[in-house]
Amino acid sequence: MCGRFALYSSFQVIKDYADLLCKIDDLEANYNAAPGQNIPVIYQNGLSTLRWGLIPFWAKDEKIGYKLINVRAETIDEKFKYAFQKRRCLILANGFYEWNKKDKQPFYFFLKERELFTFAGIWEMWKSPEGNIIKTCSIITTEPNNIVKPIHSRMPVILSGSNEKKWLEANDDNSLIKLLKPYSAQEMNYFAVSKEIGSVKNNYPELIKAI
Repeated sequence: MCGRFALYSSFQVIKDYADLLCKIDDLEANYNAAPGQNIPVIYQNGLSTLRWGLIPFWAKDEKIGYKLINVRAETIDEKFKYAFQKRRCLILANGFYEWNKKDKQPFYFFLKERELFTFAGIWEMWKSPEGNIIKTCSIITTEPNNIVKPIHSRMPVILSGSNEKKWLEANDDNSLIKLLKPYSAQEMNYFAVSKEIGSVKNNYPELIKAI
């Protein structure tokens, strides 16, 4: 599971990373990105902000989005077939948080050599009963690697730089499924952080500092 992450790179760094020339409002640093918030994503139509928490097109109630902040890689081609085939996206991040079950201690995970990276994601468009169009997204999770496993039983799918374009543009289901694997543990690091990350009201740089 991935229920919180951080994205604090500057807007220009994100624009350069995406290599897109599309208009988007300036982005504020977010050290405690949480479900229900609008987060920046890259998809085939450009760079935009989508609400975190997938609302499938067939949903009757938008509250289902809070149950679908993550979707499992093992069943995505069955349960979310259309989005998997047609609406894939890259969700930008600098790191993510996981809590251990024993004492609810949060840990911050990040990549050693990449300040900014992307999670594999899918997105959807949902029309409310009032006629409003809401675009939402979800982070795909997979089995944990050896660095995440002692803390949590799942981890977000992190894409290597060479696989990001493939995730957006490939058409072969089997090739796409092969991308949904645990990221190399040797390229990651982590440390314990303050339990203040548990409240979405807290959002400042100290949240990603080791304790």
